[in-house]
Amino acid sequence: MNEEEIKQIVFQLLKKIAPDTEPSTLKPDENIRETLNIDSFDSLQFIVALNEKTGIEIPEEDYGKIATLQALTAYIKNKKP
Repeated sequence: MNEEEIKQIVFQLLKKIAPDTEPSTLKPDENIRETLNIDSFDSLQFIVALNEKTGIEIPEEDYGKIATLQALTAYIKNKKP
């Protein structure tokens, strides 16, 4: 799974959770939750959906490590076999 495929999955899932937003306009270093105005419940739903779609379990202690698009993409890329 390459970086572009990961981004497409992230954008697709964010759009489902926050349909009034445009995830594809996120800059790599912007905070996803703040920029898209996603609350903690929706954020958790996003992480669960990401887990189901990619098969990568993201433990709660890593949530702070995936705040930006760049960090999230790198995290998934490093965890995917």
